[in-house]
Order: sequence, then C-alpha cells, then structure tokens
Amino acid sequence: MEIKAIGCEPLQLKRVHLENSHTLKVYQENDGYKWLKKALGMTPDEIINEVKASALRGRGGAGFPTGMKWGFVPRDSPKPKYVVCNADESEPGTFKDRYLLERDPHALIEGMLIAAFALGSKACYVYYRGEYKYLIDIMDAAIDEARAANLIGDNILGSDFSCEFYTHTGAGAYICGEETALLSSLEGYRGHPRMKPPFPAIEGLYAAPTVVNNVETLTAVPQIIEMGGIAWRDLGTEKSGGTKLWSVSGHVKKPGVYELPMGYADMEKFIMEDCGGIRSGHNLKAVIPGGSSVYAMRAEDVIGKKVLMDYEGLVVAGSLVGSGGFIVMDETVDIVDSTKNLTEFYKHESCGWCTPCREGTDWLTKIFTRIADGGGRPEDAQLILDLCDNIEGKSFCALGDAAAWAIQGAIKRFPEDFKPYLTEQKKFSNGNGNGTH
Repeated sequence: MEIKAIGCEPLQLKRVHLENSHTLKVYQENDGYKWLKKALGMTPDEIINEVKASALRGRGGAGFPTGMKWGFVPRDSPKPKYVVCNADESEPGTFKDRYLLERDPHALIEGMLIAAFALGSKACYVYYRGEYKYLIDIMDAAIDEARAANLIGDNILGSDFSCEFYTHTGAGAYICGEETALLSSLEGYRGHPRMKPPFPAIEGLYAAPTVVNNVETLTAVPQIIEMGGIAWRDLGTEKSGGTKLWSVSGHVKKPGVYELPMGYADMEKFIMEDCGGIRSGHNLKAVIPGGSSVYAMRAEDVIGKKVLMDYEGLVVAGSLVGSGGFIVMDETVDIVDSTKNLTEFYKHESCGWCTPCREGTDWLTKIFTRIADGGGRPEDAQLILDLCDNIEGKSFCALGDAAAWAIQGAIKRFPEDFKPYLTEQKKFSNGNGNGTH
C-alpha cells in the first residue's frame, strides 16, 4: 500500500510515515501545535480570512468553500457554537481519512481547535462511522495527551480560550455522511437528514450554530495558518487551493493514499506512472475518480486527454472530485455487474425517509436482478434512466442523486456492456443474479 505525495512536498502525509506518529511527542517534535499558538495570537476574523484566501474546499465530497461556510456562523448568537468533524467516510472507494485518524490524530485536534477559536466554540465533536470504532481509542488517547499538555480544556496555553473534545460513533450508516443526518445521530436520534434551510451554520447541533467539516478539511487548517492562505492556495489552483488526498484502489499495481497538488495536470500519468500502471496483461477500461457516486470515465476519456485533477478539471472531463475515492478498473470488469452491486448498496443504505429514494432504489435493484437472471429487455436501458430521473433532484438529500449518477454514468458511457444483457438475454456468468455477490 503506497502512501506518498506526488508533484509536491507532503503536507497532509508529512508525518504518517514516522514511528509513533500518533503520539503527542512525535507531533510536537514536528511543529505540532505551533500553529495553534500562532492562531491564538490572531483575531477570529483574521483566521477566517486566511481560510477564505486559501480556496480550501470541503474534502468530504461537496467541495463547498470552507472559509465561506465558517463565515455563515452568526457571531452574535447567544447560543453555544459547535465544531463537528465528519469522520464517517462512508463513500465506497474512499479510505484516506482513516490514515489521518490512525496515524496523525493530533493534526485533526489542532485543526479543530483553530476552527473552534475562530468560531467562538467551546466544544468539538468527532463523529466516526461504526466500522471506524477502533479508531476512537487512538483519538481518545490523543485527546488525553492534549488535555494533559493544556491543549484541551480550560485556558488553553494560558489564553482565555477554553474548549473540550468528545468522540462519538454511529452504527455504520452511509446516510450519516450527510451532515444533517450526522447531527441527528449525534443527538441520539435516527440518522435522518433534516430540512435545509435552516443550515447547520445557523441551526445545527442542538439547534445551535454548527460547522461540520470532514477530517481532511480540518487537518489542512494548521497548514494554512503556517503558510498563509494565499501561499497554500498557490499550491493548487485559484479556485481549488492546496493539495488533495486520493484513495486509489482497483486494478493498479500501487494502490494507496496519494497526495497531489490540486490541478495535477495529467490523470493518465497519475495512473500509468505514479500508481504503477494497470496490472500486468490488462488494459484500462474505466476510472471512477471521486468515489462511487460520480460518473465513471471511459479509458478514452483519460488516455491522451491531459485531464486536470481538480474540481473544475474533472467537471470538464465529465466527472467530479467527490471524496477522492479513485477506483481504477481494467477490461475484466463487467460494468453491468459492478453497477448492480452499487445499486444494491444504495438501496440498502437509503434511510427510507423519502419516497423517490426509498422506492426508486428498490425498483432499480429489482430491474438489475432481473437483467442478471437473463430477463433483460431492450427497453430496460431507458426504463432505468427514467427511474433515475425520478430520483435525481427529487430526493430529500443527496443520497438519491448519488445513486442516480452512478447508474446514469454506467448506462450512458458503457452501452456495449449493457447490450448483450438487454438484447441477447445474457445472464451473469457468476450466478449472482440473486444479489448475493
């Protein structure tokens, strides 16, 4: 498993290779908490302006400008304010936050403390997905170390700033990656999304102003305070600042977590050189660059195209950065089979709150199962697209959109894979029509 920076000096990954990198001792030996001290000497407005200048965009999938989100928090609210870290990381193909949580927890603590100081918050929460429960022990130990060093608690580093930390685990629900569903779960309720507006910045956790950012986003904050917003932005592009972590999996020789400058100029080079190329004897067929929710790209959309790996570049190329779950597939992959698998995932993870998502994902699964059993019909491609259209933009939260985009991209971009199933009644060769694969 590769863990390395390409085309830039490591920032997010600069400590993860060190022995005992999860400890306070190693973190402080490598400039840890130095930038919290600097931030405590700044005004909240100065910190927020640096984050705005950095062009840091949310690394959890939505890509919303972080500084703008922080700026929405009302300063004059009499209610307490909260900083919540979304460590749910539930998007299929995404695992970069896990490395940060496991190997560099103090970077997250420092980033959250800076955010809390800037926003006037006295409480920070780290919300983990259920499968990451083992990481809470690592974070709790880091919190204890930080508290003993007067980095958490009352009058931090002799200042007037006080802040506490709490960890919480969900039950492994994909829907809790959506920030309002996460807040519902954190409050002890079922993980159902909430109506927006009001947005969490106005009425979030316990109906108080709340900022929710993911792990990678918050661990970038100390780097921004260290370098200054403009310098950090200039590592990437004007609209997509800094560096980005990519979780690379699939049919490459060197899967792992890679840190690239935003706007890395060549996806083909990244796959074929940096990630070692496609496994021996095989050729590239498809890439899903941002986790399972985004449109898949055909090999000819990548090879010889100089695809820029940033928010704007991937939109031009017909996909999205998403969460950076970079899934590479060779010609052995049956796109119909893999799409059926994703459809079953979204059906299972639908919270059932709204009809388009609840019923739509169920019907999509039934159609894919029929196709897998040899019951495909020529009109099924359009039927599936019609169902996706009834889900996309009509569900209560973005889970419905995610399910629709994954399926739309497969049907529109890989019609040759669907044709044998829809016109020749081909069956799945692995006998997985019952959805047990």
